[in-house]
Amino acid sequence: MSGSAMLHCPHGGRAFAASAPTAVSLDGLPVHTASDVFAVTGCTHTVDGVPRPCTTIRWSPHSDSVTVDGAAVLLDTTHAQCFGAGGLVPQGPPVVSVTQQGVVCR
Repeated sequence: MSGSAMLHCPHGGRAFAASAPTAVSLDGLPVHTASDVFAVTGCTHTVDGVPRPCTTIRWSPHSDSVTVDGAAVLLDTTHAQCFGAGGLVPQGPPVVSVTQQGVVCR
């Protein structure tokens, strides 16, 4: 998954990689890995009328994943959960929208 992927929490908040990009790129954008920190902004999730917005995403890549600098590369099919500020209760999986790019061989 590259930086072109659109990530959202299940409640509509926008997610983005908040860590430094890897040296590997896909279509000119950095490849995301499991070592990246993902933050969520704009989540409207509430529980019993109390705001409980998603603030982070945690990824659980497969043990046999391709790696970059020792960290698993994230795919649009990689399992993940969104968490609120408390970080203990999963609030649902993120929504990942990936635009397919054509393969160019030179």
